[in-house]
Amino acid sequence: MQAVELRHASRLINHGPTVLVGSAHAGRRNLMAAAWSMPVEFTPPRVVVVIDKSTFTRGLVLDSGHFLLTVPGRHQADLVYTLGSESGAEADKFERYGLEADLGPVLGLPLLHGSVAHLECRLIEEPHAQAAYDCFFGEVVSAQADERIFSKGHWLAPTEANADLHTLHHLGAGLFGIAAQAVQAKKLA
Repeated sequence: MQAVELRHASRLINHGPTVLVGSAHAGRRNLMAAAWSMPVEFTPPRVVVVIDKSTFTRGLVLDSGHFLLTVPGRHQADLVYTLGSESGAEADKFERYGLEADLGPVLGLPLLHGSVAHLECRLIEEPHAQAAYDCFFGEVVSAQADERIFSKGHWLAPTEANADLHTLHHLGAGLFGIAAQAVQAKKLA
């Protein structure tokens, strides 16, 4: 992992990948899958993610005032589906599935090993958006990405060498699309 300049943090999720929402509070931690996240501002970098009222993660985010967006790679598809299909309220998913994580550099959130990118976020309180639409806004305070797939502020073209790091895009019922082909556009004259 390499640090990503915050001015490029929005690029880590602007192509619509499935993310894992991480949270931690009072000795409890969790990861859940989310298909709806996006950048909403460049400076300072801000994002939004939908976190349903019924999730354990939502309570951790509200209690702690921060959350993490982790971008998983193709090699983590089964894990993403599993984490999105089970609650962390009864058992720690990290322990149950033998997941390893480092602590984030700013907020100390669990950065899942093997992931493509991480964005640590401070919660921006928007009570109406949270209650009415399950939308949680956050200011990105740190960002990291695997330099084999994201370098110098840009995603790299897919190659055989970075195939397992291609991002997942939720299609429903455990089916994911893979961002596996790049097309270099040219400006029209």
